Amino acid sequence: MKQLLWIAIGAAVMSSGCKDETISGYANTNTSWKLVELDGASFPAKATISFPEKGRIAGQAPCNSYSGTQSAPYPWFETGPIAATKRACPDLTAEAEFFEALGQMRLAEVSGDTLILSNEDGREMVFTSLPR
Repeated sequence: MKQLLWIAIGAAVMSSGCKDETISGYANTNTSWKLVELDGASFPAKATISFPEKGRIAGQAPCNSYSGTQSAPYPWFETGPIAATKRACPDLTAEAEFFEALGQMRLAEVSGDTLILSNEDGREMVFTSLPR
């Protein structure tokens, strides 16, 4: 009986291997999310995030476009290395705050038009979906 259970578990794991279990597999690939709040305060600059394909994130930080990986199964969230362009602009401080916070997020929650990224230390990024 135990052997049948292990076979069933193995089959379930193998069949789920094709499904993207990251937030990319659950989020609409055509949706962009705009950061509206960081740690309870209104975010003063424009920053977005999207989930264009399996295990990928992309968006526009206050000055630069970026992309990266994320592989944690939903609702967990963890970014891999993020690549960004290197343009300078007056919002570089806000951009540094955005990337620092994004790298610290560990949970993702989607509710309607709202995406919340958070961590165990109480940090939180609140995004709203942009109309298409």
